[in-house]
Amino acid sequence: MAMTGWKRGAWMALLLWAQAAFAGTATVYYYTPYKAWSAAYLHNDAAGTWTTVPGAPMSAACTDWVMRVVTTGTATTFQAVFTDGQNHWDNAGTSSGNYSVPTSGTHQVKNGQLLANAGSPCTTTGNNSAEVFYYTRTRGWSAVNLHYAPTGGTWTTPPGIAMNETACTDWVKKTVSLGTATGMKADFNNGSVWDNNNGADYTLGTGRITVKDGVVTANAASPCVVLPPDTTPPSVPSGVTATASGTSINIAWSASTDDRGVTGYTLTRTGGTQGTKSFTVTGTALADSGLEALTTYGYTVKAFDAAGNTSTASSAASAKTGSAPPPPAPGEPLGGDIREDSIYFVMTARFYDGDANNNRGGSMHVKSGNAANNDPMFRGDFKGLIQKLDYIKALGFSAIWITPVVLNRSDYDYHGYHGWDFYRVDPRLESSGATYQDLINSAHQKGLKIIQDVVYNHSSRWGAKGLFSAKVFGVRDSQWNWYYDAPVSGFEYDGLTVEPTSGKSYYNGDLWSTAEPAGNTCRNWGVPTSSTSQEGYRIYNCQWPNPTSGMFPSNLFHQCWIGNWEGEDSRSCWIHEDLADFNTENATVQAFLVDVHNRFIDRGVDGFRVDTAVHIPRVTWNRRFLPAAHAHAEAKFGAKGRDFFMFGEVGSFVNDKWNRGSPNHSAQFFTWKERKTYSSDDVAAALEQYNYEQTQGTANQPTSTNAFLQGNSWHAPDASQFSGMSVIDMRMHMNFGEASNAFWNGKDSDDSYNDATYNVVYVDSHDYGPNKSSTRYAGGTDAWAENMSLMWTFRGIPTLYYGSEIEFQAGKPIDCGPTCALATTGRAYYGANLDGSVTAGDFGVVGSASGAVATTLGKPLVKHVQRLNQIRRRIPALQKGQYSTEGITGSMAFKRRFTDSAKGVDSFALVTVSGSATFSGIPNGTYKDAITGDVRTVSNGTLAATVSGKGNLRVYVLDLPGSPAPGKVGVDGPWLKP
Repeated sequence: MAMTGWKRGAWMALLLWAQAAFAGTATVYYYTPYKAWSAAYLHNDAAGTWTTVPGAPMSAACTDWVMRVVTTGTATTFQAVFTDGQNHWDNAGTSSGNYSVPTSGTHQVKNGQLLANAGSPCTTTGNNSAEVFYYTRTRGWSAVNLHYAPTGGTWTTPPGIAMNETACTDWVKKTVSLGTATGMKADFNNGSVWDNNNGADYTLGTGRITVKDGVVTANAASPCVVLPPDTTPPSVPSGVTATASGTSINIAWSASTDDRGVTGYTLTRTGGTQGTKSFTVTGTALADSGLEALTTYGYTVKAFDAAGNTSTASSAASAKTGSAPPPPAPGEPLGGDIREDSIYFVMTARFYDGDANNNRGGSMHVKSGNAANNDPMFRGDFKGLIQKLDYIKALGFSAIWITPVVLNRSDYDYHGYHGWDFYRVDPRLESSGATYQDLINSAHQKGLKIIQDVVYNHSSRWGAKGLFSAKVFGVRDSQWNWYYDAPVSGFEYDGLTVEPTSGKSYYNGDLWSTAEPAGNTCRNWGVPTSSTSQEGYRIYNCQWPNPTSGMFPSNLFHQCWIGNWEGEDSRSCWIHEDLADFNTENATVQAFLVDVHNRFIDRGVDGFRVDTAVHIPRVTWNRRFLPAAHAHAEAKFGAKGRDFFMFGEVGSFVNDKWNRGSPNHSAQFFTWKERKTYSSDDVAAALEQYNYEQTQGTANQPTSTNAFLQGNSWHAPDASQFSGMSVIDMRMHMNFGEASNAFWNGKDSDDSYNDATYNVVYVDSHDYGPNKSSTRYAGGTDAWAENMSLMWTFRGIPTLYYGSEIEFQAGKPIDCGPTCALATTGRAYYGANLDGSVTAGDFGVVGSASGAVATTLGKPLVKHVQRLNQIRRRIPALQKGQYSTEGITGSMAFKRRFTDSAKGVDSFALVTVSGSATFSGIPNGTYKDAITGDVRTVSNGTLAATVSGKGNLRVYVLDLPGSPAPGKVGVDGPWLKP
C-alpha cells in the first residue's frame, strides 16, 4: 500500500527526531609532537562506516595539540586512527590496529595512548590532577604508598595513599586530584622504608609523571604502553659545513626530522693516516680535534632514531687542517707545604665533559645501563676539568686529586686503576689543546696543585705494555667470537680509536691466539673446563687472567690469589682478576715503575696519591719507590721538588687503632722507616720484615709527638724516621658516621703516625663511606656541615670527594661495576651541576657565575665549605699546627699552634666544634673569633667559648706580634654564625 504525503512527512520527522535523540558527539585532542607532523587527520568509523582516507582534518587547539569534534552513533565506542595525510599513520599498535574511543566526552590521544575523558589539555580549571607512575624493581617493593601535599596544602596522613591503580610490570600508578594546585611535594614508601629524594622530597607537577630511581620525568609517556614498531627513518641531514682551525675541524649541520624524534647522528670521517672513522653525537655539531696537520678530511652525516632507523648519508663537506700547534711546555710543581692546601678529589671521567669526541662507552655500555642514559663511562675529560678549574677554586680548594691518567684497558676501566700502557696518557681524557700537560699548566696558572693518583701494585688484567702482556687468552671459537675480535695487523689499541673491522674502540684482537702461541707458558691452554660463562658459553683453560696457571711470568707478576687480607699474602698475591699483581720485589719491575713515575714527575705534578699501598711490603717502598720518587723530584725541581707529596691508601677498614692487631696492615705503619736491617734480597727482606714486625706486635711500634703541642708551645717535629709517604686517615674515615667519633678515634691513633698533621682526611670516597659503607654518605646536611667543620680545623689535610658539597648522590651505591648504570651510583656524572660559566675571584670567592653552576654555588653547604676554606687559609695554626686537648672541657675542642721563627709566623688558635668549651692554662692576651669577630682579653689563662648548633664553630685566634688575628672571616651562614 502506498504511503500518503502527510504520513511520509510525519515518518521523516520521526526518523530525524530519533537520529537526534540517539546521536552524540565526542571531542578528540591529538598530541602532535609524538609524530612531529605538521598536519593531522582523524580517520574513524563513528558514523557507522569509515571516513574517506585520510579522514577529517583536525584544527589547531593550543600549543602541541589539534582537535576534532566527531558526531557519534549509538555504540559505546568507535574506532579511530590518525595520519598526516602523507601515508604516515598512528594506529596505537593494538591488535585491532586502532584506537577505541568512547562515543561521548572529551578525550586525549598522546604518545600512543588514549586518555579517555581526560578533558581538554588547553584549559586550566580547578580540576588539576597528576597521574603518577613509580618504578618498583630497584627497591623490590611489592606495594607502594604515595605520601603527598598539594602546593599550598597539607600532607596526607603517613604512610599516604596506596598506589593501587592498574599499571604494568615494575610500575605502580595513582591518579591524584589536586584541585586548583599546580603541583605537589611527594614521598614514596612501602609502609616502613621511605624514598623521600634523600630528604629533599620530590616536586611533582600535573599531568602524567614517572619517578624512576630518583629521576622525575614530567609530561612523560606512559611506561605501560607498548608503542607500535617504528620503521620510518629520519630525514637526511642538510647544510653540512666543515671549518678548520689549526688541527681541529668544526662540523655543523641542520637538524633532521623524524616521526618520533631524532636520537642522534653518526658522522663518518675520511682522510688522514687513520683511515675511515665514525663518531656518534646527539647534537648538530662536532669539534673534531687532534687531527694531522695540513691534511684534508671529509665528513658525511646520517641521522638515526631510537628504533635504529638511519637516514641516508648527507652530502659531504671537507676542510684542510692547518699547521700543528707546538706541544705544551713541561710544567713544574708549585711547591710549598701541602698542609696549607685543601684537596678536591675528582674522578676525571665523571666530572665534566668538555669534548664529546673522546666519550667512549666500552664493551659494557649497554649491559651496564649506561647506554639507556646516554652516559658513556668515559665522559668527563681534561678539557672539561680545565673549564671548571674556577669552580674548584671558587669552592676554596687549592689542590686537586685526580684519578689515574695512564692508558687503561679492561671491560670497565674509566676509573683509571687498570693500567695498560703506563707510559701513555689515556687518549679518552685528552683533546687538542687540553692534554694532561695542558691541565697541569692551567691548574698551576690558577694556583691549583695537581695530585696524580698512581698505581705501583698492579696492571690491567692484560698485563702492562712494554713489560709483559699476555697473548694466550681464550680460544676464539663460534661461542667466543663475539668477545674476541679478529686480529687486525697494524692496529694498536688506544682506547679511543675505533678499529674499522670490529667497529670497537675496545678492540682486543691482539690479546689472544687461535693457535697456541709461541712461547706459551699457560698450562693446559685451550682445554675446555667444566665451567661456563654467565651467557652459557664453555670456558677454556687460560680463558681469563689467572696467576696460578703459568699465564704470567713469575719474575714479573706474583703467582697466587690473595687468601687473607691481613696476612702476608695480601702483599704478594692478586686481589682481583682485573688487577695483575706486579712482582714489586723484582729489579726489572722496580726499574719499570720508577721510570714510569719519574716521567710523570717530570711533567710538574705536585704529588702522588698511591693506590693499594698496603699491598706492597713497606720495606720495598722504603728501599725502592719512595726514595726514587723524592730524589727525582728534588733533582729536577730543587726546593719545589722537596715538597713533592706522596700519600698512600692503606685499606685498614676497621674502627680500632690497629688493623685487627696487625701493624703490617695498619695505615700508620707505612709512615715509618725500617728499624732493622734485612736481607739485601728484596723477596727475602719482605718476609723478614713482615715476620719481625708481627712478632713485635702493636705495643712495640714506634711513637711520635710530632702532632702534639708541648703545653702551649709548638716544637720542631722529628722527621728523621719518616718513610716519605703519608697516608689517608683510615680510622677517621671509618668513624665519620659521627664527627665526634672521628675526632676521638683520630686523636687516639695520632701518636703512632710519624706526623699525623700530614694525614689526608675525608668522609667518603669513590670506594667507601664511613664504616666501610657501600653508599655515599647520607648522614644529612647538618652532619655534613659538622664533619666539614671538624676536618677544616683539626689536624690533617681536609679532602672532599666531588659533589659532596651538594650531597650529590647521597645514599646511592658508590660502585656496582657494570651491573648497574653509573647514573644510579656515587660515581654519577656531575656535569649537569656545572653547566654554565664561572670565574673565581679568589680561593673561596665567586667572581661571576651563570647557569646551573651558579645554582650549585648558591647551595648552603657550598657556602659553608667556601667559608671554611677562607678561614683555614687565614690561620696557619689550622693548616700546620700541632694540637692538644690538655686543660680543655668540651666534646670536640682543642688548641693548635704553628711557629716558624724564620718567617716570623706564630699562630695560636682555640677551636670548639658544635658545642661550648672552656680553655684553661692558655697564654694571656687578646683573642679574636674568626666566626663572629668576638674579641676577648684573657688575663687569667682561661677563655670560655660559647657555641651551639651542629656544625657551628668558634675559632679564637691569639693576637701575636707578626701574626695578628684576622678577626671575623667571611659571611655568616646556616651553620657558621653567632
